[in-house]
Amino acid sequence: MKAHNLLKPITSLFVGIGITLAGVLPAKAEVTSNESIPIDLLVFIPCANGGAGDLVELTGELHVLLAFTADGAGGFHVKSHFQPQGVSGVSLTTGLHYNATGVTQETFNVKAGLEDTFVNNFNIIGQGPNNNLLVHENFHITINANGTVTASVDNFSVDCK
Repeated sequence: MKAHNLLKPITSLFVGIGITLAGVLPAKAEVTSNESIPIDLLVFIPCANGGAGDLVELTGELHVLLAFTADGAGGFHVKSHFQPQGVSGVSLTTGLHYNATGVTQETFNVKAGLEDTFVNNFNIIGQGPNNNLLVHENFHITINANGTVTASVDNFSVDCK
C-alpha cells in the first residue's frame, strides 16, 4: 500500500508541472523525464512469517518515464511509467529476502473535459510459500466539458499469496 501512496503524489506532481508547461511543449509527444530515483520503503507483508506478518525494508531504483504532449488543438496529454528496477530487501523480522517487481502506468488527457486512467501492479515476492504481497489498482475517471463525471472506476486490491 505504501507504493500506491508514493506513486500517486509523484504522478500528481508531474501532472501539475506538465499542465504548467503545456504552453511551451511541442505538438508531438516528447519524453520530458527519463530518470531513476532511489527508493527506500518499509513495507508490511501481513501474510508472511506464518501469518504473523513481516516488515521488509526495500531499496533500489524506481525508473520514471514521463511524456507530455500539447496537441495543437487545445489538448494536453501526459503518459507516465513507473517501474522498480533492482528493488529488493530483507525482512527485519525473519531475515528472508524479497524482490519488488511491477509497473505503474497512467495516461491523463485534458481538452474540453478530462480523462485519467491509472493502472498499478506492485508485487513484493518473498522466499517460501505465503510470503508474497500483490498490490493492484485500476482507476479511471472521465469528466465531460460541463464538469460532470460521466465514468468513474476504482478497483483496488491487496492480496497475499
